[in-house]
Amino acid sequence: MKLNALHTLEVVIREGSYAAAAPVVNLTASAIGLQMRQLEAYFGRPLFDRSARHVRPTDFARQVAAAVTETLNRVDSLRLQDHIAVEGHVRVGIIESAMISVLPKAIRRLRAFAPGIEAQITRGVSQFLLQEVKAGRLDLAILVRPERGGSSRMHWLPLYSEGFVLVSPPDSRGNSAEALLRQHEWIRFDRGATGGRIAAAYVESVVPGKRPILELPGTDAIIACVADGLGVSVIPTPRPELARAYPFRQISLDRARARRDIVLVCRRADSENRRIQAVQRAFSEALH
Repeated sequence: MKLNALHTLEVVIREGSYAAAAPVVNLTASAIGLQMRQLEAYFGRPLFDRSARHVRPTDFARQVAAAVTETLNRVDSLRLQDHIAVEGHVRVGIIESAMISVLPKAIRRLRAFAPGIEAQITRGVSQFLLQEVKAGRLDLAILVRPERGGSSRMHWLPLYSEGFVLVSPPDSRGNSAEALLRQHEWIRFDRGATGGRIAAAYVESVVPGKRPILELPGTDAIIACVADGLGVSVIPTPRPELARAYPFRQISLDRARARRDIVLVCRRADSENRRIQAVQRAFSEALH
């Protein structure tokens, strides 16, 4: 019997169903069902009443979950005692936008409560960073979650989401993304980046068949070109410093159609590592 199966049982009872628990434990509902059957085989008695349309936990299952919760809380209280120093080297990958907007505050928080941790930072696009984490060359990464959600074999911690905007030259006319895309040339945001693919999908949905005149890997360079009148572009919402540095217009886009979710990801086997948890805490606190 694995401890994570007991944790899954506790989450299923708390959330009310396999489907509701699935995103919390980053497993599919069928994988949760398999874990529950394994637990039932271990205990030799049913944990769920499956006679109705929706499975319901038995009284015994609730007793097991309560014992698990109490035990895990006691273990965590020992593991997280303040006098136990967290030290060591952590390899962190991060996308460029988060490196500028979030990293400084996160490192300041990390230095405040875990000064013994040395963070080695690697910059890259999301797809590259995710592969580096999977291969074990990075311990964790801050990146854009893949459009299809990402592998359940990884541990995903949501951090924040970013909307997209259409940026256009300062003297441009038009109050809609469609009008501006039809009137001006399109500068494409890097197709190798998840955000670039999200932006391109939006452009295709608004003006099918629109072809770019230029493709650039960074939003700073894109805004410089837009401000110079070369065209328009769809990019993640730019940081305020760029609006002060360059003259351009921006129109916010529907977040339901153009949004990217920034997450912290590590290998599931490493999710309980104290150094990685310290970095998770630092980024979470930096955003609040």
